[in-house]
Amino acid sequence: MLTTIPTADLSKAQRANIRALLDQAFLGNFSDDDWDHALGGLHFLAEDQGTLVAHAAVVQRSFLHADRAWRCGYVEAVAVHPSWRGQGFAATVLDAAESVIDRGYDLGALSASEAGRGLYVSRSWLPWRGRTAVLSPAGLTPTPEDDDSTFVRFAPDGPHFDRAATLACDWRNGDVW
Repeated sequence: MLTTIPTADLSKAQRANIRALLDQAFLGNFSDDDWDHALGGLHFLAEDQGTLVAHAAVVQRSFLHADRAWRCGYVEAVAVHPSWRGQGFAATVLDAAESVIDRGYDLGALSASEAGRGLYVSRSWLPWRGRTAVLSPAGLTPTPEDDDSTFVRFAPDGPHFDRAATLACDWRNGDVW
């Protein structure tokens, strides 16, 4: 069963279950900043016989490209419980997340780990070929460590983006991408 729910409507128990899933899926390497990044948008929850087995979130961010700000649906906290991997649950939550991005944003973006890269490539996410940056308190700051992990998705009838140009994200605590 798939549920789509905004952060504001999550119960305390649902929040705790999502966080526990993320901690298990990321082997304890899911920080409080990572958790904060997943809040404030929509959550996509896949359950199997009443047990939460997969999660993804889409939060709105502002990206700069070609001298303009763009509304970005940023994908966060994609995880499948280790016992349920390989059964299509990642596809279930990503199908829902991508549908929201395609209908509601100028573009989608995410930062893929080395382990997750193949999943996103198989779903037609495109690696950003240009430089990445962040609009930090100190101004526009390059983020070369994120150049190879940033992936984007464009709405079928959306605006054109030059993937060889610089793409800048808004500032946030922790990992900016």
